Amino acid sequence: MPRIGVYLAHPRPGSFNHAVYNTVVRHLRDLGCEVLAHDLYAEKFAPALTADETDTVRSATHTHDAQVALHRAEVATLDALVFVHPNWWGMPPAVLAGWVQRVLAPGVAYKLGTPEGEPEGLLRAGRALVLNTSDTPADREEAEFGDPLQRIWASCILPYAGVADVRRFVFRTLTDSSDETRASWLHQARCHAAALLA
Repeated sequence: MPRIGVYLAHPRPGSFNHAVYNTVVRHLRDLGCEVLAHDLYAEKFAPALTADETDTVRSATHTHDAQVALHRAEVATLDALVFVHPNWWGMPPAVLAGWVQRVLAPGVAYKLGTPEGEPEGLLRAGRALVLNTSDTPADREEAEFGDPLQRIWASCILPYAGVADVRRFVFRTLTDSSDETRASWLHQARCHAAALLA
């Protein structure tokens, strides 16, 4: 049975991000997956790194935060990851950025000091799916900003941790979308989640 972590970063209950998250979690469970679902705001995940956690020699095992320790232990066992969040200033929300910094630590997600001088990704998860909402049209996002979220997830974070297959889909523009459009997007979210198992 595939073990999949699904992470939501949106502070407002009832948001469309919550609808995407709930849809994906439910659909993956219906498909027989073991889903570890985390609403980071609801869980009050603390995003700020501690001084101890910045010690790259000891950070994989050195945390006094039981929640961080749990997330680190879980992420090492996953076959795939799903992240659901809005595009805020070309970045994930702070709670998710902090999750990356605290959970995907050296010794957990990657190893430094290899003979080749390149980091060695340690996560066993071969695939990841990033589902974003945005109010910026696609052509403007690419032409003016260079789609920073694509670079953050598909170049900077996930391959560094050993995740080779990174898929990202954006639902836009959210603010002026109709109920019919949102229903279609939820159907697409189910399809993208199911494709992780193919």
